[in-house]
Amino acid sequence: MDTENLSLSKKTIVGVQFLFVAFGATVLVPLLVGINPSTALFTAGLGTFIFHFVTKGRVPIFLGSSFAFIAPIIAATQQWGLPGALAGLVGVSLVYFVMSAIVKWQGRKFLDRVFPPVVIGPVIILIGLSLSGSAVNMAKTHWLLACVSLVTAILVLTFAKGLMKLVPVICGIVAGYIAAVILGLVDFSGVVAAPWFTNPVSLDTITHFQWAPFLYMIPVAIAPVIEHIGDVYVVSAVAGKDFVKDPGLHRTMLGDGLACLASAFLGGPPETTYSEVTGAMSITKVTSPAVIRISAVTAIVFSVIGKLSALLQSIPQAVLGGIMLLLFGTIASVGVQNLIHHKVDMNETRNVIIISVTLTMGIGGAVLSAGDFAMSGIGLSAIIGVVLNLLLPQPKRTS
Repeated sequence: MDTENLSLSKKTIVGVQFLFVAFGATVLVPLLVGINPSTALFTAGLGTFIFHFVTKGRVPIFLGSSFAFIAPIIAATQQWGLPGALAGLVGVSLVYFVMSAIVKWQGRKFLDRVFPPVVIGPVIILIGLSLSGSAVNMAKTHWLLACVSLVTAILVLTFAKGLMKLVPVICGIVAGYIAAVILGLVDFSGVVAAPWFTNPVSLDTITHFQWAPFLYMIPVAIAPVIEHIGDVYVVSAVAGKDFVKDPGLHRTMLGDGLACLASAFLGGPPETTYSEVTGAMSITKVTSPAVIRISAVTAIVFSVIGKLSALLQSIPQAVLGGIMLLLFGTIASVGVQNLIHHKVDMNETRNVIIISVTLTMGIGGAVLSAGDFAMSGIGLSAIIGVVLNLLLPQPKRTS
């Protein structure tokens, strides 16, 4: 599909749909750590624009609230208060800047040596599968609603034509929401109480800067940086373009780092590349960066319109969970496609070891901790995959 030639109205509809895909996760993080969800929406939109500016508007990525920092923010808040914890998030951007400089200095050879397909493939699979638990937990809050949204999205994706085929997620969410209203499962009190307009940002976060939370957040940022690399490879595979080469991974990391820095200054959570939106792009085949920028505009608009933001927050978790059941599995399948596309030899014992250990550690929920420092999930698994790839001897080639 030639997504660049879509009409403005179609791009707008798909762009709003992509925000719906990211909305649940974007506002869930601030709700869990005590941040205003409107702030998270505003910084997600702003961060996405910063990212697109740095990457020359070529990479179709949406930035949203990072799940990797839920536990660290809660722990830091207990020690230094929420303002101190948020100010410490400036340290996250530093890790992105350093990694960007290393990639710029060493170039593609560094990536190919440290992050070959045998490492990136299982990491992409984990990005999808590690989120599957969240999808199921959201869906099981009301399986009927989840099934309504999921089945509707599948039917639209399978049988619809034209514009309708581009919006399976919106159709699924609308159908699920209508079912929830009919069943009396939607609470409109928040919508009634919400103001029409609200100020989504706070400018005094940085006045609470302390070195302790700053240093505390730096090692935590390693995980989302590695996940960022996997996401860029996923988006490249979905869009059929090599964004690692052009505009370059150093630019995508710099853009993500600057987005995190802006979010920290405005009192929002760290930003990260959103696999949910990548999954939606894979399903709809719409990979235009302009559509993602429409999602960013929509996020900023929603952040200042109190009633609209409250209405979106009234969508039951089960409705969003039903959609996520489809999207996250799609991401995992892209990881499998990545291994096949690069012809990773599964007869090689070395490759089997790397893939097996990476997947097992990630899906099994392994945690590496020392004092206040802890690493788990995709970040830990990715590091293990990198280390195994560097340490295990390469097979001898026979001529």
